[in-house]
Amino acid sequence: MTDIATRLDPHAARLKATSLRALFADDPDRFGTFSVRMDDLLIDYSKEKIDAEALGALFGLARDAGVEAGREAMVSGAHWNLTEDRAVLHMALRGGADAPDGDDVSGTLDRFLAFAEDVRSGRYAAAEGPFTDIINIGIGGSDLGPVMVARALEPDRDGPRLHFVSNVDSAHLTDTVNALDPARTLVIVASKTFTTQETMMNARSAREWLRGAVGEEAGRHMAAVSTNIAGAAEFGIDASRVFGFWDWVGGRYSIWSAIGLPVAIGIGTTNFRAFLDGAAAMDRHFRETPLEQNLPVLLALIGIWRRNAMGWPTVALIPYDQRLERFPAYVQQLDMESNGKRTARGGSPVDALTAPIIWGEPGTNAQHSFFQLLHQGTDVVPVDFIAAATSRDGASDHHTALLANCFAQGQALAFGRTEDEARAQMAGADASEIDRLASHRMFPGDRPSTTIMHRRLDPFALGRLIALYEHKVFVQGVIWDIDSFDQWGVELGKVLAGDLLPVLNGEAGPDLDSSTAGLISTLKEFSA
Repeated sequence: MTDIATRLDPHAARLKATSLRALFADDPDRFGTFSVRMDDLLIDYSKEKIDAEALGALFGLARDAGVEAGREAMVSGAHWNLTEDRAVLHMALRGGADAPDGDDVSGTLDRFLAFAEDVRSGRYAAAEGPFTDIINIGIGGSDLGPVMVARALEPDRDGPRLHFVSNVDSAHLTDTVNALDPARTLVIVASKTFTTQETMMNARSAREWLRGAVGEEAGRHMAAVSTNIAGAAEFGIDASRVFGFWDWVGGRYSIWSAIGLPVAIGIGTTNFRAFLDGAAAMDRHFRETPLEQNLPVLLALIGIWRRNAMGWPTVALIPYDQRLERFPAYVQQLDMESNGKRTARGGSPVDALTAPIIWGEPGTNAQHSFFQLLHQGTDVVPVDFIAAATSRDGASDHHTALLANCFAQGQALAFGRTEDEARAQMAGADASEIDRLASHRMFPGDRPSTTIMHRRLDPFALGRLIALYEHKVFVQGVIWDIDSFDQWGVELGKVLAGDLLPVLNGEAGPDLDSSTAGLISTLKEFSA
């Protein structure tokens, strides 16, 4: 593994001793130097604490770590998912790479899109008429992708209303179905194996809800996204309504597959294909563009710089777009489940810090909750801002105010307000009052951010944005020398939950630590 610290520490020491104010003073055109575009997609990283020399070291690090070779290995079908011995070819779902021989990606896409159009048009309908509502039941990648995309593309929805249930907490399903008519509702069960505990428990409860209204016709009100056709048939879902995908598609990379069925029912084939086209455009850019102008590579290297050179453990992802409200959660899984690893590909411990904590909320709401900490807290939290230049709603005054806030937050984080500036702002007030408040009203600044801006949030732009983050995660995984495509950290808690479930039901179980035993004893007391 390339020694990240040796490469970056000298540059970090130099840049920690300066400020963003000083960097902009030395180079007033930092925007021109430290921004990059792909068509109408811009990444401005001029407010990062970085300079040309440090950036050169990062590009050298990427090359020596094998980013280019790794990229080609992944695209060519090498089993880049090392621990599960699988290829990683989600790009093939949108035409950005070739699928393995014998895997009919195009035919599968045509098939689930044809079903989506049948539902939309009423050719496939309930006994009482066309379906008015769709409930998608899944969890993890079978939920986060579809729910995020459906929310983001709500202006494009001209089909049935879309609803999503993921949590095994019965409140999630109950609150969803309470407002719906089961006689006009189609339920999609999204589980690759058709065995995922939370999903199947919710699916069984949804089936009972349907049976209460339509009896044995409940099966007609259900479809599945799964490779387990036999399991779906046993559940009561005909094979004609089961849509599969392949083991070379990871769950958090599966929105491009039949996992996107509810989205396709909502927005239609033309828009869904535009969504795929946006991702494919980013795939081509990622594969063909030199590293120095390559947007996913640059975004990845900014993250490496923040995490490994500057030592910042977290990133706030703030879309100034209400319809991207679920995008931070989506990227949270994409990034933290992919790169939240402590073991290198060869089995030894990693020798560098890996994935940061990703979190966030839409602006401007975020400004009135946690931005206080971002501006004046004791920790530095880098921020990624995302904004569209134009609104889809025609409310130009609202959108102008939104963007003014977005740009102002990046400016305030970078440059802050000195104590002298705070005092000047209070000019005319009593001198003792100025003395009392000046330190409270100063902002340290020198807090980094990157702004990602595109023209308009539409299906193509959203697909391109998601693929940007997918490839960014891949590049970082190569540099950290980890397997970005397994998720063993998800398994242990699920196994232990399976062991504990009989105990909670009053059956014998394994020996327990005192804390778990005490919690179960208290549970029984409170439930009596």
